[in-house]
Amino acid sequence: MTGLDESARRALAWPSTPLKPVEDCTPEEARRQYLDRFADKQWPLEDVGEVLERQAGGIRLKVWRGRDAPRGRQPALLYLHGGGWVIGAPETHEDICRNLANAAGAVVVSPDYRLAPEHPFPAALDDCAGALIWMNEQAGALGIDPTRILIAGDSAGGNLAAVVALLARDGTLPAVIGQVLIYPVTDQRQTSESYYRYAQDFGLTAKGMRWFRDHYIPEGAGGVDWRASPLLAASLKGVATAFLVLAGHDVLFDEGHAYARRLEAEASCTCRIWPGQIHGFVSMGRAIPEAREALDAIVAAWRRMDPAFGP
Repeated sequence: MTGLDESARRALAWPSTPLKPVEDCTPEEARRQYLDRFADKQWPLEDVGEVLERQAGGIRLKVWRGRDAPRGRQPALLYLHGGGWVIGAPETHEDICRNLANAAGAVVVSPDYRLAPEHPFPAALDDCAGALIWMNEQAGALGIDPTRILIAGDSAGGNLAAVVALLARDGTLPAVIGQVLIYPVTDQRQTSESYYRYAQDFGLTAKGMRWFRDHYIPEGAGGVDWRASPLLAASLKGVATAFLVLAGHDVLFDEGHAYARRLEAEASCTCRIWPGQIHGFVSMGRAIPEAREALDAIVAAWRRMDPAFGP
């Protein structure tokens, strides 16, 4: 494991009961295991100004208003949680959402989108699209400016965020001011070299990713639909400005980097790589100090994307 940051080594060796590999679990077992253990390496939750729960189209949404965010036409973030489309919930990424709400003085919304295999592709995408529509329709009640909505997500959530941004570009969904993609899934074919370099021993495994994909993508679909594999979209021209966070020791690194290169060539993108980090490091702030660096970089990028923040 040469080249790993010491903090990543510490996270991989974190003293806790060993987890059963996800590929050896049923979806129910994987969800229960994740919900029991997701907070082990996370920061304690920051206090925020307000926490709400709402419903839209049968989907639960969690809303956090930043500690110093006044009620008015505030910036807003739609955050799509990771978990391979099979596990996870707004609460599993609440540390990130609260941090960003406070740091940006903003309102952050995260949908509890439907999970596979009970609800395969494109159910999660439909729910996330519906959440963006709901934010626009409820802008007054939420105290947000509908012209200042950013979309973000990590891993599977980064995949969903990238696709929602493309649908917004096409006019199928309301516009977003930018997109933040944290180690996103962009190519469901899973053939890039990083799938072999980091197949095991770095947290997320190649076998685990195949397990997630095979539960999400209907049998025979192959993941070649660009709404599942945004790297395969015919064009990225005109999509919202992007900021990508990548971990160097991650099975998803190559496809994330390939997506960043396409965005740089066809749209606008800044890509920050943490070479010695592993997949999921932004959710491991208790073990990995570099998580704070990444969140600070995300807030700085958000401010650049939204001129209304001011100097």
